Parts: sequence; C-alpha cells; structure tokens
Amino acid sequence: MRIEDVRRVTVAGGGTQGSQIASQIAYKGYDVTVWVRSEESVGRARPRFDRVRGQYLDALEGMRTGSAEAYCRGLSDKRDLTDAEIDELKALAEERLGAIRFVVDYDEAFGDADVVVECINENPAEKTAFYTELAKHLPERTVLLTDSSTMLPSMFADATGRPDRFMSFHFANQIWRNNITELMRQDRTSDETFELAKQFAAAIGMIGLPLNKEQPGYILNTLLIPWLKAAVGLVANGVADVETVDKTWVLATGADPMQGPFRKLDRIGLPLAWKIMSMDPAASDPDSTIAKSVALLKEYIDAGKTGTAAGEGFYKY
Repeated sequence: MRIEDVRRVTVAGGGTQGSQIASQIAYKGYDVTVWVRSEESVGRARPRFDRVRGQYLDALEGMRTGSAEAYCRGLSDKRDLTDAEIDELKALAEERLGAIRFVVDYDEAFGDADVVVECINENPAEKTAFYTELAKHLPERTVLLTDSSTMLPSMFADATGRPDRFMSFHFANQIWRNNITELMRQDRTSDETFELAKQFAAAIGMIGLPLNKEQPGYILNTLLIPWLKAAVGLVANGVADVETVDKTWVLATGADPMQGPFRKLDRIGLPLAWKIMSMDPAASDPDSTIAKSVALLKEYIDAGKTGTAAGEGFYKY
C-alpha cells in the first residue's frame, strides 16, 4: 500500500493518548474512527476529545503572537501565520475533530481501515486478546501500528496475524506540540510497512524517529521513566515535597517552570504512570521505594486527581 492510498484510519482506544492521536490524524485530513469497548466508554471518551479540541483551538489562537514558545510544530509547517491563516486552521480543527466517529463494533470500526493505531491499556493479556480478535476483522491490506509505551512489538506479532504489517509507532504527550513519533520494527516487519509508517508520520505532522532495534521504552521513555520514578520516590520516601522537587529541577537546570517532573506527570496522566511503575518487579516489596511510589500515585488516582485532563493531579489546573 502507498501513502496516497491511506484515507481511513481507526484508532483503538479513547484515553489520553488515543484522544490526542485520533485528533491529530483527523486534523491532518484523514477519515478517523475511534474504537472503544462499550457505549459507556463512548460517553467517557467524548468529554476527553472535547478537551483536546479545545486545546487545539487554544494553541492555534496562541500562535497569533508569532512567538517561538507559542508555535506548535504539529499544527502548522509555517511558524509565522497571518490572522486569516490561523482562522482557517481553527475552522479546520473545529470541522475535522468534530467529525471523528466513535464505534464499538469491530467490523464497523476496522472492516475498511487502511491503518489502525492501537493505544489500549498497557496490559499484555488485554493487548493479546484484542489483537487476536482484531485479526478476524481487518482487510489484508491494513497496516497495524501500536503506541504501546513499554512493550515490544515482537510480544504481539503472532497474535496480530500480520507480523509483516505490524510495528510500534509511539507518540509523546501533547503531540500537536511535541510532534515526534518513534518508529520501532520487530524482526518480521517488512521494509514496505516501515517505509509507510515513516511517510504516515510525516503526513500527520510528526517527525519520525527510527530505532535500529527493539528497545523497551523506546528512546523517550528509556530516558523519561527513570527521571519520573526518581522524582516520585523522593516524595514517597519523605525526602521532599512535590513543589520542592519541581523547583529544584527547574532552578538547577534552567528548565521551563512547567517542565518539572510532577508537572510532567500531570500531563502524562497519573493512571498511566501508575500502571508503568506497578509493572516494576520491585513493586511487590512493600518496603521498596517503587512500592511506596505506586501507593502514592494510587492515593491521588483514588481521589480523582488523575492529572491535567481531570483539572487536578499533583497541581490544580
């Protein structure tokens, strides 16, 4: 399949990443369907997509200043836009993001998809079950991409039924601003699939970053997760409070005040961070730092403080 033939894209999952990925693909002009497990999931997903649409509109409005800080690489190839061009992009965002469909039926969601991007829960059993069922509904031509944050594509290649057309396609958070996609193949991914994934990344406004081999956590999370674990561990062990940890990082490194580790956790979403940290074998030892960190995150999640999408995480928004 050629990139010119890709028109219909289905995103599996409507969570934090799924809502951003589907919105970005729709923004770039593709026909986007979002598959979720139930009608109740549709009800939970819609407000999340509404918030993302608002973030797109706010980001575009902010780009009127022409400042380097306001510019979002994923929203425009041009840094300096006229007011008329910004108005046009905002109208496109309203129209295209508002046209995203939500579907629970497998055949309706996947039966005519050119590309599928999977971003369901980071749970290997759930992913295997999903891929096994998905294989019954996909056209032969469909390329299957996973946004899994921590798991290797080779773990699921057999379950997909199309190992030659399956690979990882991993996004950062706030993808309209931090517009990277890590491209990671497994041993049986075809060259044609890898090339299509690179071209598709460019077509949706992303910078494709190829990896030479499989790596748990890719490049981004290999660097990011130890940093976040260290930050949460400092608070969980009573060494310092959230604000002091963030302030230390910002002042000592010259980072933007919004780029401290706990601000970053709020943007990522505490449930995802909790799942990733819970997978650490050391979490089974209640006296370990990682177990205390998992417990701390769980306290916030149970209180509904799941991050920026909820209006509160470690900070209020």
